[in-house]
Amino acid sequence: MTTEQKFLPFALPEIGDDEIAAVVECLRSGWVTTGPKTKQFEQDFAAYIGDGVDAIAVNSATAGLHLALEALGVGPGDEVIVPTMTFTATAEVVRYMGADPVFVDTDPVTLNLSLEAIRAAITPRTKVIMPVHYAGLACDMDAILAVAREHKLRVVEDAAHAFPTRYKGRLIGTLDSDVTVFSFYANKTMTTGEGGMVVTRDADIATRIKMMRIHGISRDAFDRFVSKTPAWAYEVVAPGYKYNLTDIASAMGIHQLRKINAFSARRQQLARRYFEGLADLPLLLPAEAADGGEHAWHLYVVRLTSAAPIGRNELIQKLSDHGIGTSVHYIPLHRHPYWRDTYHLAPEQFPEAEAAYHAMVSLPLYTAMTDEDQERVIRTLRELLC
Repeated sequence: MTTEQKFLPFALPEIGDDEIAAVVECLRSGWVTTGPKTKQFEQDFAAYIGDGVDAIAVNSATAGLHLALEALGVGPGDEVIVPTMTFTATAEVVRYMGADPVFVDTDPVTLNLSLEAIRAAITPRTKVIMPVHYAGLACDMDAILAVAREHKLRVVEDAAHAFPTRYKGRLIGTLDSDVTVFSFYANKTMTTGEGGMVVTRDADIATRIKMMRIHGISRDAFDRFVSKTPAWAYEVVAPGYKYNLTDIASAMGIHQLRKINAFSARRQQLARRYFEGLADLPLLLPAEAADGGEHAWHLYVVRLTSAAPIGRNELIQKLSDHGIGTSVHYIPLHRHPYWRDTYHLAPEQFPEAEAAYHAMVSLPLYTAMTDEDQERVIRTLRELLC
């Protein structure tokens, strides 16, 4: 990397003057915790998703997944099917409930969880299937929902990568699963810094999640504090959590949501440029959405083929030497000590995830990335792999 060349990060949020002004306004208003901005953000998000959903803001997607499982009554003795190719949050929330995650292998093309592996993993203890829309590409939800109906299972979609992903013309969040959970972490397709949104059409689930996200209190703090008459009384009806999203974060989210269509269009454009620029290299390029679908392109993950002159780790190091940041999504969960040792997992149980892991690199892709930035990534990959 020359002294003139900037380091190109793997991911970078695009935060504009609108978001900054909204946060300043929120700070000056005196209402900085969950309040009017969060209510507006929830309403705006529900309107964007459409189809009669209820949207509930939380302080992380992890919190949202935890609340979803709690609302569905998951507990000790239950099993939840999760992919091994995901971030640990997908599985750790199952342990929060005292239940057991059952890890399944990856589809070799899409890197989403394998339908055959789901079927093989179902036992009398299975209660929930938790598909992850890997990198922003929708899982085969018709097939997953059919399996769930056949076995009377619930479905919680981990949509941390998948806003705004479409499946057969429908936005993720409008399908027939019980709950869908989105992430607004700093590197996602839109951000509130930290944060997430739970989406459901089930009124009972929504009511339970709204209560449990703030200490199991039966009455919303915002409603109490803005009441024009004394409203100090409330009841704790369950041992809840502290998972509410602040107005500071929601103020950002309102404006990020207004830009999501433009953000999505730019990600589509960047993905297309990668496809064109890398087509003849010894790389397996990511799967694209099927007809009627739309990939959110949270990640652009390539896999080295056997014809590549260098291995994955060396490629990552050489890209770094050239001032280009990358990542690996993911080190599969069966490789991490806690999951491996607790559930006696071995690499040979997950051959497709293992093969993908050893070959994969996530390339920089974010809306603030310029065409020149991307051309530099493509040019460097061509130098290293040709």
